[in-house]
Amino acid sequence: MDRRDFLKTATLFSIAGSAAWRPARAEQQFFDPNPANGWRVFEVNMRAEVARGGSETRVWLPLPSLDEAAWIRPMGNLWQGNAATMRIARDPAYGAEMLVATWGAETGAPVVEVTSRIATRDRAIDFSQPGPVKPLDGAALRLYTGPTELLPTDGIVRRTASEITRGARSDIDKARAIYEWVVDHTARNPKTRGCGVGDIRAMLESGDLSGKCADLNALYVGLARAAGLPARDVYGIRMADSRFGYRSLGKSGEISKAQHCRAEVWLAGFGWVSVDPADVRKVVLEEKPGLTLQDEVVVAVRRKLFGTWEMNWLAYNTAHDIRLPGSSGPKIPFLMYPQGENADGRFDSLDPESFRYRISSREVNA
Repeated sequence: MDRRDFLKTATLFSIAGSAAWRPARAEQQFFDPNPANGWRVFEVNMRAEVARGGSETRVWLPLPSLDEAAWIRPMGNLWQGNAATMRIARDPAYGAEMLVATWGAETGAPVVEVTSRIATRDRAIDFSQPGPVKPLDGAALRLYTGPTELLPTDGIVRRTASEITRGARSDIDKARAIYEWVVDHTARNPKTRGCGVGDIRAMLESGDLSGKCADLNALYVGLARAAGLPARDVYGIRMADSRFGYRSLGKSGEISKAQHCRAEVWLAGFGWVSVDPADVRKVVLEEKPGLTLQDEVVVAVRRKLFGTWEMNWLAYNTAHDIRLPGSSGPKIPFLMYPQGENADGRFDSLDPESFRYRISSREVNA
């Protein structure tokens, strides 16, 4: 289905009343994701079902929220279901968007489905060629250097960051030193549920620096902020196999458990710089048995993942400490998984079988 068919189908669904269509923003409608310029277009479908009704039920589904002209462009969302209301909500601090669906107690089998279309392009920083990059504005600078509930920037976090960056002469040197330290001192733990939590103070105080991407990349972000560098987690999901040649760094088709968090650091002359120490550790553990940091396949990906991202991955948002609109439950540390709750409480977002959600992806022609 090409983009015109996608828009036409969305319009028909809206007219029929069985779905709602939110087109891309006005400036995005004229975006041409030309494959000759490195762009690829994907559709990601997310369907959530609740086994039983009987009480008011609410579900929140993450939507593509980052619009970065060089590497990711949201192209719109199509949704449908039997909810009493379905609407887009936006986190006021970070701009994270989500589809919020609400059912009354009379609905026996709540269901909601959303399809998002995204264009992505691989990104790589040429550190030999800094350019005139507009500085972060004051609000963004405060947001991305400040602490969050799970990413403090004082105490042991600040002491560790100071030790790591001692002797670094520039922000690039600091950013790279923290990256190398995280790669050297952490480990991927296959027993960690989901992508982890990202409680970096607990990690440093316990000395247990193992976990998954939301732990290891959060450690990078927290240490970078403590060293005075703006940094942020970027929460998303893998949606295609890797063309870099790493089996462990891609997923296509059924992607319900393919969530992945990455990180960025802001450097003068370059802007937001992509980093992913957690994926270096994923390659060590999963690419093939017995790998170490000294093996060439790991050395190569370690070199690449400071400044490079393969965009077989959808970036949802950079949000922390999110209060789900209309929820009676606590804030969530980040929005990367479907969320839901009813009168019995919050659903287990890390168990797609019991929550009954399915996420799938496919590459399409623009």
